Amino acid sequence: LRQEDGAVIANTPEPAGMRRDYGTAKALSRDDLAADWWTQFDRWFADAVDAGLPEPNAMIVATADPAGRPSARTVLLKGYDERGLVFYTNYASRKGAEAAANPQVSVVFPWFAMRRQVVVGGAVARVTRAETEAYFATRPRDSQLGAWASPQSRVVPDRAALDRMYDEVVASFDEAARVPPPEHWGGLRVVPHTVEFWQGRRGRLHDRLRYRRTDEGVWIIERLAP
Repeated sequence: LRQEDGAVIANTPEPAGMRRDYGTAKALSRDDLAADWWTQFDRWFADAVDAGLPEPNAMIVATADPAGRPSARTVLLKGYDERGLVFYTNYASRKGAEAAANPQVSVVFPWFAMRRQVVVGGAVARVTRAETEAYFATRPRDSQLGAWASPQSRVVPDRAALDRMYDEVVASFDEAARVPPPEHWGGLRVVPHTVEFWQGRRGRLHDRLRYRRTDEGVWIIERLAP
């Protein structure tokens, strides 16, 4: 802390002066990449898990409403394969409603500690009900009940009101009964048309290599300027 004209001011660094050199980061070349994006993603995701990053499956998902007004939030990746990346949500939430009205999204995995990020652009679609039910069955019971209780993204008067809704849901299910997923809750799959692998480098001359699906459905790899 410091004082100016009798006022106590926190010694918070100015954002403009905050920087970290990525000079020690390993280069990323075309020869380092797998033939397909999902194998390359699997490699980097395994690296993030092995590095002990907190919430390595956390990803920022950006959607936009029909007027183009964007919104973003962090969700958890719950599955991936050659078809795309899957997360789960209340379909009536803001992201669920925007994904239905404007099914184009952007996803970012911000693996800062590894000086890496993965940026995905693509279309989004609901997974099958069978996939939703299979995943929902693996959730802790309190999370299952929470999916029933929360009117996600809607205004609630206070925390007490939310707790009352949860208690009402708990009371509505027998303790021994299976809790099924609500009809308004389920998975969304991001089907990529671009997947960029970003590796920090010295002098902000980062390596950016992108898999892009052409109009003919063929995947190509291209380098982007940082």
